[in-house]
Amino acid sequence: MEQVTFRASYADWQRAAREALRREIDPAAVVWTELSAEQPALNIFEELAPIGSLSPRSQHRVPRRFVDLAELIALHSDSRRWGLLYRLVWRLTHGEPHLLEIAVDPDVALASQFHKAVRQDIHKMRAFVRFRKIAVGEGKWFVAWFEPEHHVLQHNAAFFVDRFASMRWSILTPDRSAHWKGDELTFTEGVDKSQAPQHDDVEALWLTYYANIFNPARVKVHAMESEMPKKYWRNLPEATLIPSLLQEAPHRVDGMIRKSAQKEAAGSGEASWHPAPVPDTDSLPEVAAAARSCTACHLYKLGTQTVFGEGPKRAKIMFLGEQPGDQEDVAGKPFVGPAGKLLDRALEEAGIERDDVYVTNTVKHFKWEPRGKRRIHQKPNSREIAACRPWMEAELRLVKPKLLVCLGATAAQAIFGPSFRVTRERGKVLESEFAARALATVHPSSLLRQPDEESRAREYALFVEDLRTAGKAASK
Repeated sequence: MEQVTFRASYADWQRAAREALRREIDPAAVVWTELSAEQPALNIFEELAPIGSLSPRSQHRVPRRFVDLAELIALHSDSRRWGLLYRLVWRLTHGEPHLLEIAVDPDVALASQFHKAVRQDIHKMRAFVRFRKIAVGEGKWFVAWFEPEHHVLQHNAAFFVDRFASMRWSILTPDRSAHWKGDELTFTEGVDKSQAPQHDDVEALWLTYYANIFNPARVKVHAMESEMPKKYWRNLPEATLIPSLLQEAPHRVDGMIRKSAQKEAAGSGEASWHPAPVPDTDSLPEVAAAARSCTACHLYKLGTQTVFGEGPKRAKIMFLGEQPGDQEDVAGKPFVGPAGKLLDRALEEAGIERDDVYVTNTVKHFKWEPRGKRRIHQKPNSREIAACRPWMEAELRLVKPKLLVCLGATAAQAIFGPSFRVTRERGKVLESEFAARALATVHPSSLLRQPDEESRAREYALFVEDLRTAGKAASK
């Protein structure tokens, strides 16, 4: 029996196998022994027969398919892989050149099994590595912990270098670790899981994102567990959410079905619309009365009632918003909800009396979608805006404001066109075909959505300043 000692890599095994073939050593007579990292490097064939006993045969050729198989099989964790590879190469070079085509052959079948397992492990590592950020001096480093079944880290390292080239990172495994410094890839010994960080400050955001993109209607538990086996869950932050998400899935699916049915019922005529039929009159109350029975688009099925404009007929300033909200829909009056109260406060600070201005919306019905027991605002589309436009134009024609203030993008684009950007033009007094002057600013609801108190205060001050500009322009 001949013992061959070598480093556990495909390149070292290949050199050893070539020498064994050259010496015509039968597979049954070879014991393949891997050297550990601590063992000194030995002469690969120091135990083999002396040069004088070599066979005259020295050249052996194998199919390219074998090389492709062998390079991945060498990454398998089963120690039998080296003996298996040598048996295959021996048989391929000793009268069985078409061996790999015989799928039922025990050696070929085992080789296919090893090859498939390694390919799957490579894929799983690429899919399930999760980096966590740690502070290193004044910079940052990203560290991941992964437990591959096979020796795939070095093979996969180039993939992570390419994908995360701008990051400095380490991937730690029990067997070996890889480190990318931004310009150099190195490998060190494996470590224990305790060496890896357990969480970072971005993890909560990732969990929120994962919970929101989880689609209960497409859950197939067996397929999910096949693609993401439970053995990987312990190292995936999002795995802590999966049991509760699966438990909630049937209830969420029922809710989605009900919501879809409600939207279908409410929007059955969504594609059908026509310009609202405004009566030919100079009476604003008559126009408002006609608007109450408007069916020009499907939104009349969603809204509780038409919410027409309100204010003095000869107001100097008209405020044009997007559409009524939940509270406006119930009350039948514009700008009485949270955004309306904020507008009242800003008008007072800008020196403008709410009772002296006319307030209305581009769209007169509340567009919403159900979310639990709440009605959540949805932005009106171009058909809904076009259907309602005659009401808005009638209000402008009859009120004849000296200044039209557009609150938000929907109102501004209805007046100035779809290319208009409030962020670029806000606070400027502009010309308009609908009023002597016009000015665009943000919708007060956007102030309520600011992420913190500081930004709310800053944006509110800018909004008040825009209203002061409006007040001065209307007084000229």
